[in-house]
Amino acid sequence: MSRPAPAGLLDRVNALLVAPDAGRGEALSAYVTACAGAAFAAWLAVAAGYPWAAVALVAVIAFDLFGGAVANVIPAVSRRFHRPGRTRRHHAAFVAVHVHPFLIALAVPGFGWGQAAAVYAMTLAAALAVLAAPAHLRRPVAFALTVLACAVCVTVLAIPAALAWFAPILLTKLLLAHLLPERTG
Repeated sequence: MSRPAPAGLLDRVNALLVAPDAGRGEALSAYVTACAGAAFAAWLAVAAGYPWAAVALVAVIAFDLFGGAVANVIPAVSRRFHRPGRTRRHHAAFVAVHVHPFLIALAVPGFGWGQAAAVYAMTLAAALAVLAAPAHLRRPVAFALTVLACAVCVTVLAIPAALAWFAPILLTKLLLAHLLPERTG
């Protein structure tokens, strides 16, 4: 009886961060986007003169959000998050644990608790509205609330220019990539 070959490090990382049955090309697209997003966000943070601890935090958050926006639309990941037994409560909890706005408020000058609370509240409220919508309306509701919340975040909230990417990418990852299951057919 032959045993399957032991999984390599990349396979183990993919199983943990993406999905066990995601293809290498799919996972690579998420990792490349995550690294590019982290580098871009770190560059903006350095250019803005943020302390090194803030630059590091911004880079880690960008890695998660940029990479997650891509990873969550990989069919294997979508199937994992939307498998039988997953409820609206599971999806709402996934959104709720993304407390990134508050982490940024802790470390980044010019991004205060008010902005953090507004971004978090809009994201969570929009997610709950998407989850409450009838199944056939979830996609248009998710897109409507994403574009409206993005517009509010980039025009009304006084978010520093170096973080202008943050709310739109957070909303994209959670409302469009995570909450909407893979479409078949």
